[in-house]
Amino acid sequence: MIDINESVMQFLLAFVVVGPLLGAAAALLPAPPGLKGKSPEQAVLRHGVTVTGAVLAAAVVLALGFDHDHPSRIQASTDISWIPALDVRIHLGIDGISLPLVVLTALLTFLSALYSYFKMPAGPSAKGFVALVLVLESGTLATFAVLDLLLFFLAFEMVLVPMYFLIARWGGEGRTGAAWKFILYTLLGSVVMLLGLLLIGLRAGTFDMVALATDNGRSLSTSVQVIAVLAIGVGLAVKTPMWPLHSWLPDAHTAAPTVGSVLLAGVLLKMGTYGFVRILLPIAPDGFRTFAPYLAAFAVVGIIYGSLACLALAKQGAKGDLKRLIAYSSVGHMGFVLLGIATMTPTGVNGALFANIAHGLITGLLFFLVGALKDRTGTTDLDTLAEGTGAALYGKAPRLGGLLAFAAVASLGLPGLAGFWGEVLALFGAFRPAADLSRPAFLTFTAIGAFGTLLTAAYLLVVVRRVCMGAVPQDAPALTDVRSYEFAAWTPLVALTVVAGLWPRTLLGLTDPAVQQLLAGGTR
Repeated sequence: MIDINESVMQFLLAFVVVGPLLGAAAALLPAPPGLKGKSPEQAVLRHGVTVTGAVLAAAVVLALGFDHDHPSRIQASTDISWIPALDVRIHLGIDGISLPLVVLTALLTFLSALYSYFKMPAGPSAKGFVALVLVLESGTLATFAVLDLLLFFLAFEMVLVPMYFLIARWGGEGRTGAAWKFILYTLLGSVVMLLGLLLIGLRAGTFDMVALATDNGRSLSTSVQVIAVLAIGVGLAVKTPMWPLHSWLPDAHTAAPTVGSVLLAGVLLKMGTYGFVRILLPIAPDGFRTFAPYLAAFAVVGIIYGSLACLALAKQGAKGDLKRLIAYSSVGHMGFVLLGIATMTPTGVNGALFANIAHGLITGLLFFLVGALKDRTGTTDLDTLAEGTGAALYGKAPRLGGLLAFAAVASLGLPGLAGFWGEVLALFGAFRPAADLSRPAFLTFTAIGAFGTLLTAAYLLVVVRRVCMGAVPQDAPALTDVRSYEFAAWTPLVALTVVAGLWPRTLLGLTDPAVQQLLAGGTR
């Protein structure tokens, strides 16, 4: 790690949050003639790669300058009064919980911009596409960096419009209905969430998340906490998404362009679970304790439901869409995250945070791979791809087939890869939940969740068998294997999946001290 002055850290974090927004405004301007290259479209796509690359570089330097000896302390903090009458402040800062999510967001957005430079989805204009991706990045990064409840809400909502247009204008079949479903679900959830945030801020006399977390709910009555957790939890659960509020997700993923699916699964879903950890656990612990068993119950239902839906889509003759299958798998994987949070234990919450990062890496890679498969074959329908015997990717495009198999076994939780640790820690946390939670109930949830891991393995292995295996017909058309730009976009995700699986301490060393302090009564 490197020693960086606190003022430089503050500037880096501010740039990470605001930089993409400035880049989005610049993307809409005419490109100078000398920078247009072969075409204005190429110039604006190159601009997107440059801006997201600069943001990623700043995020990496921020991580290198982070004080890893004190990950529970808020660092790179900026605190400026914004609306004095309501005590709303422009308060930014990161700790061991938010830093990995900031870096993950910057990485996935850069890889998406790089991929789009070579494979721009069909749509109205490159300018609009790049501007929307950058606004989306800014809103997501702000969600993980702000420490004021109202600013959190504004950042949380900021991502809705760009994602709506990415689906509606650059998506595939059924994109209009999917985009409307996405924005209506999330907007309705957000209205309820805003009421809960206002209730906490007005009753406690401040919207500052650090002060509220340190207070640990002492200034809020139990009834206020219960109402606030219910209201805020609904909004966060829609974005996560938690069963049964998940039905917008499969349609959105199926219709979205490849880059939209990568960012939706890899980044946007994490905003909901992050809100549970950052806001509800430390600020309203008594209210959260009331709902924890119900949250765990919904989580394990989501695990089983998502896995059964995937099994139904994967079987022969079901006309299952691969993108839709991966979307349903996200419902199951995010169920493990919610189960870990519901335990209210350091083990469970650390597992949830680890699973968040692992899901972003692995599912982002899966959507990249399925997008590449669609580019080559024109379809993501499993029956069309397999044609009874299997799509034979191992024979037609061995590198692409190998990467798909790797992502699948990582997603099913193979030991030694990132997907393993989050799920195991969430189950360990549920096996021994917080002292005032019903252990028999959580033991039942543990058993159901463990059964869900078997179902996950079953459907992913069926997908690998049907897509990667099979005999190659003699008259089969040639299939292009992994291209150089795809290799560049996917390699970091493969490498980080292996690193996180073999050395989980790299992530747990950041999150554990911050989680311990959060559960004990706030953060400094």
